[in-house]
Amino acid sequence: MNELFSGPAAVPATAQARARLLARIHADASFDGAEQATLMFLCDRQQVLLIRKRRGHGAGLVNAPGGKLEPGERPLACAVRETREEVGVDVDPGAVRELGELRFQDVDGSRIRGWAFRADRFHGTPATTPEAIPFWAPMAAIPYASMWPGDRFWLPWVLANRGFRASLLCDGAEVLETRVTPAGPD
Repeated sequence: MNELFSGPAAVPATAQARARLLARIHADASFDGAEQATLMFLCDRQQVLLIRKRRGHGAGLVNAPGGKLEPGERPLACAVRETREEVGVDVDPGAVRELGELRFQDVDGSRIRGWAFRADRFHGTPATTPEAIPFWAPMAAIPYASMWPGDRFWLPWVLANRGFRASLLCDGAEVLETRVTPAGPD
């Protein structure tokens, strides 16, 4: 658990109270205790490479290649590694742009801090692996109905190549409250 959230009994009953809690989560500089993960969005003209997860967290859902950081690993290195492992595509780290920080706070007290990356140059042809079935989706027709419900709030920022911070208060797959703001200066 963390100091901002202590479980189901602490879920604010009103939208205004949930918005205040989410503002605190959004402003928390460290987001301590969060599991750390990445997503890599490979873009080619007006298409984006997505995957249908075959196993693990989010199995059956559509997402981008990505996964959990290994001990001592930096987010960019994780995103590049996971992309190679999940779809067999190599990405030059110098061709990648970190676009977003994602903060997911669940009412059960679990939390995930993620980073969304975008690459417009990469090498190889996406291939199905035990982890994922890759496919190209037109940016104008993202299959949000097959994705995590919160993706519709922040993925448009990635597709527009704009930096952002997104914080989502969730109850399992249900999004209770969301906040997305432009990325601040580095």
